[in-house]
Amino acid sequence: MAQSHKFQDLEETGDVLVSFINSSQPEKLIQVKEAHQALFDKHVETKRLVTQILKDMSQLEEAAGQRLMDMEEEKNRREEELQILEDQLRKSSAKSQMTDSELQFLQRELESLRIDDHELEVLRSEVEEDTTEIIPSAVYVAQVYHLITKIKWEYDTPPNVLKGVHYGPDLATPINMDTCSLSPCEVSDQLWSFVSTEW
Repeated sequence: MAQSHKFQDLEETGDVLVSFINSSQPEKLIQVKEAHQALFDKHVETKRLVTQILKDMSQLEEAAGQRLMDMEEEKNRREEELQILEDQLRKSSAKSQMTDSELQFLQRELESLRIDDHELEVLRSEVEEDTTEIIPSAVYVAQVYHLITKIKWEYDTPPNVLKGVHYGPDLATPINMDTCSLSPCEVSDQLWSFVSTEW
């Protein structure tokens, strides 16, 4: 049913174009061509922007995850050092063989490690806060574009392949286009044919 409507729309569009040509109104044809080009340019820019947002979001997630892992490793290392120093301090105190200067040195080292541990904890909290604030805003923008076009893209495809799924009102339609075999105008026409003009 939807295919017959699309075919009927194509016929009507063709009839309109033929009538434009027959009526020798080049100004209107130029206006139609310019409007079509502007629509195509806007689509290309929107796709580029969404792709960049998703790439930035992925890089941000990866960097935040790596920072958290590095800080966790550093915290574990500091905790081990702290435990060693505490053990040394206990043994030395129990044997009463430690001079005051050695005791003070170990205490200073212990305090320094505790301060470093606290700073690492603060830094970890800041990274977690950045992760919960920045990434969701990028996700929100990507979701807005998805709501407008109803197209869910796959991003792990070769550069010349557009692949995804358009979720229409009646059915989901797979999208799989090789941009090397199609002109930019044909790609744009096929993509915009999925988007409903009923607002």
